[in-house]
Amino acid sequence: QVQLVESGGGLVQAGGSLRLSCAASGRTFTTRAMGWFRQAPGKERVFVAAISWNGGSTYYADSVKGQFTISRDNAKNTVYLQMNSLKPEDTAVYYCAVFRRSNYYPNDLDYWGQGTQVTVSS
Repeated sequence: QVQLVESGGGLVQAGGSLRLSCAASGRTFTTRAMGWFRQAPGKERVFVAAISWNGGSTYYADSVKGQFTISRDNAKNTVYLQMNSLKPEDTAVYYCAVFRRSNYYPNDLDYWGQGTQVTVSS
C-alpha cells in the first residue's frame, strides 16, 4: 500500500521558515516527478512546486518563486519543501503528491499525501 507521509508543518511567525518533508512508503518513486500543493481555508487546492525524477528540473507557482525551494532525496524516497520568508497568506494545508511520469505535467497526479498544516501568524 502506497503511503505519502508529510511532516514539518506547524505554527511560525511571519518571516520565519519551515521545511516540509514527504516520505513515501509502499513503493519507490525514484522515476516519478513529485510535488507539493496547498489548500487554504475556503479555497481550492493549488499547485505549489514540483520536481522531476532526478531533481534536474523544478517548477514553481509564481506566488512562491524565490521563496520556496523543492528538493528530493531518492535514496530516502523523500521530497522536501523549504519555505522561507513565510507570510500569513502561506497559511494552508500542504499536500505532497506523486505524478505519473518522470517529469511534471499538470493534472498528471497519481498519489496524494494526507497533508500537513502550516500556519503563519502576523
